[in-house]
Amino acid sequence: MSFDSSLDDAELLTRAQEAPEGDTRAFEELVRRYQAKVMTNCRYLSGSPSDAEDLAQEVFVKAYFGLARFERRSSFETWIRRIKSNHCINWATKKRLKTVDVEPTVAENAARTDPAAERALDREDTREKVGAVLLELTETLRIPLILRDMDGMSYEEIGEELGIGLSAVKMRIKRGREEFRRVFAEQYGEAV
Repeated sequence: MSFDSSLDDAELLTRAQEAPEGDTRAFEELVRRYQAKVMTNCRYLSGSPSDAEDLAQEVFVKAYFGLARFERRSSFETWIRRIKSNHCINWATKKRLKTVDVEPTVAENAARTDPAAERALDREDTREKVGAVLLELTETLRIPLILRDMDGMSYEEIGEELGIGLSAVKMRIKRGREEFRRVFAEQYGEAV
């Protein structure tokens, strides 16, 4: 059974928090809204598509069981982003990711000349290149860069999440962007 998707996040959150035990429809709608973004960012933060699925699922499980404690000092989007960031950072710290597991994408009917299909393939190709380059960066550069450029977190929020000072955050993001550009140009002969 689907839930009213016209409700805003705040209303869905209220309904999820006030729902009788077993009624997860409002929360499931919130998951539907944020699942793709959480999954993508988990993939970039973890460097592994298979781990990203598990991490994203764990993020939403944590959020579900934390609903009663969520005090709404921020939006649901900000809250889920923080849960995701903390969870992925803790996971990466434990695992100390050293290998790259890039999921190959097979484009069916690649010979088609449909312009919309070609644009979609170009976007997918660009996404794959960006993902591969991000995975080349060290965690110290990749994580702050993703938190800033993909999650839109402020420098102050990133500093709080990572437990580092504001100047260190700015320097890591600057160095991350420089390293990203260098590696991208080196690997693909293109400037970004």
